[in-house]
Amino acid sequence: MARARAVKALYAVLVTWLLTAPAPAPPAPPAPPAPAEAARADRADRAAGAGRGPSPGPAPSRPGGAEPALGATPSPASVPAPTVTPVPRAPGVRGLEIAVPAYVWADDPVLADLSATGPAPSVVVLNPGNGDAPFDARWQARADALRTGTTATGERTKVLGYVHTDHGRRDPAAVRASVDNYLKPSGNGGGRLHVDGIFFDVVSRDCGPGNATRDHYAALRRYVQDTMHAADPDAAELVVDNPGTAIADCYLEPGHRTADVFVTFEDTYAAYTSGGWRGGNVFDPLGGYRAGTELDPSGTAFWHLVHDVPDGAAMRTTLRTALERGAGYAYATSAVMPNPWNTAPEWKYALQTGYAATLG
Repeated sequence: MARARAVKALYAVLVTWLLTAPAPAPPAPPAPPAPAEAARADRADRAAGAGRGPSPGPAPSRPGGAEPALGATPSPASVPAPTVTPVPRAPGVRGLEIAVPAYVWADDPVLADLSATGPAPSVVVLNPGNGDAPFDARWQARADALRTGTTATGERTKVLGYVHTDHGRRDPAAVRASVDNYLKPSGNGGGRLHVDGIFFDVVSRDCGPGNATRDHYAALRRYVQDTMHAADPDAAELVVDNPGTAIADCYLEPGHRTADVFVTFEDTYAAYTSGGWRGGNVFDPLGGYRAGTELDPSGTAFWHLVHDVPDGAAMRTTLRTALERGAGYAYATSAVMPNPWNTAPEWKYALQTGYAATLG
């Protein structure tokens, strides 16, 4: 009996101790992992804007880090940012767009790369056989594919057909026949346009006696306009003159303007950043060279083409310089003479189109 009472007493003590002892603390949750260096670099690149190379490491699977656990409420950092629709630049607001002379055949990978680039270039010039090979179904299909591209401002890529003019000496009938090659090709579906205008190359930069040379190019512009509007009354044509250097201001005279856009520089990076820049996009015999911004209210009248650009940093320098010098369009390539326009630059086209979108 005494032994039974002792066991009960011990049991009572154990029960009391268990009831009054503090509950053990739960194990501490593991500390969240520090963000990876690659993720930090990726976010820093995004914050800095376009124009820099991709982060050396993989981007996180969602903005802000790893996927949240199932059933968890996502934090603001883990919610993807809303997509912002690009808005075309308003008239009179300066900016810079990329316009590419692509002097390759229709099946060249350069045109496939340009078609796949985002943001897309604003302008691409096609050049079948120096402008005189038939702009047939192959070329039409390539042009249509390029025209589906969306630029940084939300507009569609414009495709131009190349036509040479031999400084105004080529027979006007031959020049018009080359224009018709793009705007009136046989078998093009009842006259449907596959291009948005014409790029006139080897253009004279001088007015000529009594402005005769200027008037010759003004007549060519009117021919492009009339031919395009006959095929599509709603077509917004684009005509480019390429003298490759500053052009006489008579070419932009109201009522006699010869083009919408003028290529006023075409040379090397070394020339562009040193003495090769003459000091303006237009000139007159008495006043010399000037920016010509008073003749260009839209900020899109001038286009600079720069080749032999050594690297990506120099490419960005080229684009910034083009904007500072009054250009609305530019293109920089690492390719060199004798033909820097028949191959792609060492960098991806998107690095150039993306960086240009940050300027202005």
